[in-house]
Amino acid sequence: MSESSGPTDVDPALDPALDPAHRQAVVDLLGALTYAELTAFSRLAADADLAPSLSAKAALARFAVTEFRHFELLRGRLESIDTDPDAAMEPFVAAFDAFHERTAPQTWLEGLVKAYVGDGIARDFYREISAFLDPRTHALVTTVLQDEGHAEFVLREVRGAIAADPRIAGRLALWARRLVGEALSQAQRVAADRDGLTALLVGSVPGAGADLAELVRMFGRLTEAHIRRMQLLGLSA
Repeated sequence: MSESSGPTDVDPALDPALDPAHRQAVVDLLGALTYAELTAFSRLAADADLAPSLSAKAALARFAVTEFRHFELLRGRLESIDTDPDAAMEPFVAAFDAFHERTAPQTWLEGLVKAYVGDGIARDFYREISAFLDPRTHALVTTVLQDEGHAEFVLREVRGAIAADPRIAGRLALWARRLVGEALSQAQRVAADRDGLTALLVGSVPGAGADLAELVRMFGRLTEAHIRRMQLLGLSA
């Protein structure tokens, strides 16, 4: 086999010698998302214990398996660019764990709303900032963030519960607003603590990044997406 025909899984754009800022931004983003998928698996598996029926329990177990499959895809990608996945995830563990501790759901419905609203904002944010990076990273992030039936399940369960008892809508709306505030605060802290993400957001990664006007538009899109989710749930934003 000639040298030119050998496998080359490492993107030239991610070669530290060529573009260390880009590489660090990719590692930070994938590290954060990899740990997010691992915790999503754990939370969905735990939430299944609160499910009111066997079919609901099975549905959450199936979604948990999907999240773990996404975790493995991301972990494999980090390994393919010669990065220790555990080291890439470690900087985000404390912040993510603190967020989930502060927003631990007390009921089945609170758990569903957290997965749909709180995680929805985080997923939108990851998807938006991945667009500033190389096409392969963006494609991978888009793939692992695709909804595979979870949103439809949550909408059916929450809207059905509200139809049966309209009084719970106000409580769930307050819960959702709290989740949004916590999620945005967490995202700001994480981005500020990681040089790679900070450089990406302020546009100092060569060939990538957003200017101020694009950042304003991005947060506008995040807000609009959140309002749509709340409306679909039948809750006031």
